[in-house]
Amino acid sequence: MIKPHILFDNNNLSIKIKNYVKKKLGHYAIAKSDLIVVIGGDGFMLGSLKKYHKYNKKFYGINSGNYGFLMNKFSTKHTLNNLSKSLRVVTISPLEMIVKTKSNLTKRSIAINEVSILRQSKQAASLSISSNSKTIIKNLVSDGVLVSTPAGSTAYNLSVHGPILGIDSKKLAISPISPFRPRRWKGKIVGDKSKIIIKNINPFKRPVSAVADNVEVRNATNISIKINKKIKFSLLYDSNRSLQKKIKIEQIRNETN
Repeated sequence: MIKPHILFDNNNLSIKIKNYVKKKLGHYAIAKSDLIVVIGGDGFMLGSLKKYHKYNKKFYGINSGNYGFLMNKFSTKHTLNNLSKSLRVVTISPLEMIVKTKSNLTKRSIAINEVSILRQSKQAASLSISSNSKTIIKNLVSDGVLVSTPAGSTAYNLSVHGPILGIDSKKLAISPISPFRPRRWKGKIVGDKSKIIIKNINPFKRPVSAVADNVEVRNATNISIKINKKIKFSLLYDSNRSLQKKIKIEQIRNETN
């Protein structure tokens, strides 16, 4: 018998699904649970992973949001049956962002999808980017740049025309956001052992924010980004809805609206 700890966001569909799962399987304290069932959208899953990964439990997401890329589809016919089967496990490690600010403060945060460096004013950002002490670009003038994990490569990264990365690719994508100079720079793919340094060349005239998923640090001057292998998240997927399969679908998707 599965013993779930249930997390849910505050919308009507999430509450209905929570009540259904609780009635059928119960709800257990985290310490006594087998896994954590997360009911909501991708944003709620990202927040839950960061908050509860310290309990060393596997996470099973049920979508009650919009797209739900990180989640499984809910079905009264199949969800409980799927939970009792051998599910596919995807283990991912987050990016760790270390930011120095104009006031000489140091801020740390982790990102499962991406770290975004975004212009903070009407002025375009002016950024230098290096990887493992090797210069990638001396001066990128743009709305910003982002560094994406494979799991996040179909999110914001794809919206700025960055590459889709296979979940087992061991790569990171560095993608510009509306580049002005050099206008045709499309970014770079680097290994997941890389330490990426992004510097704001003109922090007083062209301030930028550094955002790790949904955690923002304003007036950033120096941003260090690398995978933190010490942190691991284990996500469970139905056999017909694996994260790998979703990424492959995105690679061939032809959207017209």
